Amino acid sequence: MRVDEPATWLRYTGRMCRGCTAACCSLPVEVRAADLVRMELIDAGEAEDDLRMVARRLMKMGVVEHYHHRTGVPTLARMANGDCLFLDPGSRRCTIYPRRPDTCRNHPQVGPRSGYCAFTPKPAAGIAA
Repeated sequence: MRVDEPATWLRYTGRMCRGCTAACCSLPVEVRAADLVRMELIDAGEAEDDLRMVARRLMKMGVVEHYHHRTGVPTLARMANGDCLFLDPGSRRCTIYPRRPDTCRNHPQVGPRSGYCAFTPKPAAGIAA
C-alpha cells in the first residue's frame, strides 16, 4: 500500500484508526478560513479578509505550504518527512485534534478516494520497524 497511490488504499472501517501509524497525516490538507479560525491561526475578523493575503502571511510563518490561486484554497505545511506540521512524531497523534480542519474531520469520506484509507499498520509489538 502506498499513501500517494489511492488505488492501493483499503476500504475504510472504524477499527483501522486504532492500529494505524497516521498515514493520512502525510496527505496534503486543504484548509478554509473557518478551519484557520478553529485552529486559532487567524481570528474571525481575518476570516473576512482576502484569504490570499492571509495565506501569504501564514506561509511566512511556516504554517501554510501553498496557496492554490485557481481554487483559492491554502494547503497546510508539512514537515521534511511529509507529515503534517501538527502531527506529533513520537505518538503519531494530532496535536490539535479538537481543532483539526474539516478535511481531517471528514477523512476518509472526502479526499482522493472516498470511503478508502491509506491505512499503514503499526508494527507488531517486539518487532523493530
